[in-house]
Amino acid sequence: MRRRVMSMLVGATLAASALFGAGAGPAAADTPPDEFGNDWHDPVTAAPPVPKPHTRSCEVTVAEAQFKDFTPYKGDYTPPDKCGEGRWGKVVLRLDGKVKGRQYDRLGYLRIGGVEVFRTSTPEPSVDGITWSVEKDVTRYSETLGRDQQVEMLIGNVVNETYTGIIDVKATLTFYAQEKRGAASNRSAAARSTSSSAPSKNTPATVPDRVLPLGDGTTLTTPRNSERIVAEVYATGSGGGCEEYWYLTVPDAAPYSCKADQGPYREVQVKVDGKLAGIAAPFPTVWTGGWSNPFLWYVIPGPRAFDIKPIEYDLTPFAGILNDGRPHQVEVSVVGVPKAQTGWNAPVNVLVWQDEKRDHVTGALTRHEESDLADKATYTPGSGDEAHRLDTKGGHRLSVSGYVNTSHGRVATTVTRTLANTSVHRWTEGEAMDALKATWADRETVTASGRSARTDRTYTMDGTTTLGAGDRLRTKISLGDRAEHVTERVTGHGVRRTGRSVLDDRYDGDATYTANVPRDQRHAVGTSRERYRLIGDHGCYDRTLATAQGTLTEDRRRC
Repeated sequence: MRRRVMSMLVGATLAASALFGAGAGPAAADTPPDEFGNDWHDPVTAAPPVPKPHTRSCEVTVAEAQFKDFTPYKGDYTPPDKCGEGRWGKVVLRLDGKVKGRQYDRLGYLRIGGVEVFRTSTPEPSVDGITWSVEKDVTRYSETLGRDQQVEMLIGNVVNETYTGIIDVKATLTFYAQEKRGAASNRSAAARSTSSSAPSKNTPATVPDRVLPLGDGTTLTTPRNSERIVAEVYATGSGGGCEEYWYLTVPDAAPYSCKADQGPYREVQVKVDGKLAGIAAPFPTVWTGGWSNPFLWYVIPGPRAFDIKPIEYDLTPFAGILNDGRPHQVEVSVVGVPKAQTGWNAPVNVLVWQDEKRDHVTGALTRHEESDLADKATYTPGSGDEAHRLDTKGGHRLSVSGYVNTSHGRVATTVTRTLANTSVHRWTEGEAMDALKATWADRETVTASGRSARTDRTYTMDGTTTLGAGDRLRTKISLGDRAEHVTERVTGHGVRRTGRSVLDDRYDGDATYTANVPRDQRHAVGTSRERYRLIGDHGCYDRTLATAQGTLTEDRRRC
């Protein structure tokens, strides 16, 4: 069932850090229609908009294009000559899009000066058309944005007699001048007292001095005075094949339409000169045609579907090696992908913080400990009414330490990351029933100079698709994206917590329609709900959205 239905509805799907729902449309309605019609509420999500300073701002249009095929938009970018001249308090990217007719979801990217600043996917349109917007804080790319650059943007698309949707987008950057110190302090105090405040990760002190894109290559030469190095990888499993839903793949011995040598365990690895330097669990993104049922996602997309967050790897323990002035090999690979099979894209940016008082920062890698990679998939055959079953358990641990001799002393850094994945996949003959319950855990701890930062990420997926009498297809699914971030400092009196924040984004959907018939005969019904919570030392954000048959039925804020 999955191959047939996925081919029909997702087939050519190309998938796609703050995302927000915008889009005109009716307010929350009391009485939804009995079933989906030809139009529905514009895409919206419960996540907050990017917090913006109340300072002078300047807007620059970066790209404006209509995508009908796989020809990228190319243009020129010039930074504004006001609002800070390269030393901005914040830079916010906004994408505004519109599309109507019939179209799949499509993967897109925006690169400025070769640096990938944004990766996205699109919603599937109604006949009458939809609009949507996405915002992202891109302050960390200020070094790139401070110079004239070439722009490349692509949302690969196919337009013909059947798939008529032309994707029309505009991307802009808004630059905000830095706040005066006194005003910023007062505003920070005010933010801590308001229930709608949401902490921002990017401040001028945390913006890197250099952003180095690897592009299609693997060679990296860092400045010789680098004292902190972070790689970010926009890793997405996509492209129309089984790696779009890699979490459902099975070993060759199991009778299922999507195969992978060892099963569904995936891990995104970074190597420096052949030595493992970072590991991470990929986020199990569900695109807006996913799980055989676009009616789940027409109004509320799954977490991260419109704004693909890059995976971050702290490579500072390798800084002493990378600072020798010679080119080094930095390679990204995905564990578990069958040999010679495409479907993963992983562009890399390298963020560098430099020691302005040193021409050369020396150092060394002092410790490298790696556990054996665990990846076990146990297949239990089904018979009669008993479903086939695949139990998967995987995990990995890596800990690396190194030091750099900076102008402010020797700084030793240890990065430890532990991954764990468990899943139970059940399906019946012909895949008329297909179900997955899975959890991915990714714990990262970075310690340096008596300070530590721990991030616990947990991703969950619990879904079932069934094809019943009359070809009525039903999908019921829950998705979770949770991250707890804790910072601590070692003092003479022990360990003191200095900060804590928790992000909890949960999506629940249930939709049914008649498969294998024209759109106007599907008689689709469906509900969806998203609750996005961001709670920390500096405020609280809590918003819930709910829909029925494409109508927004609830928009509630709790903080």
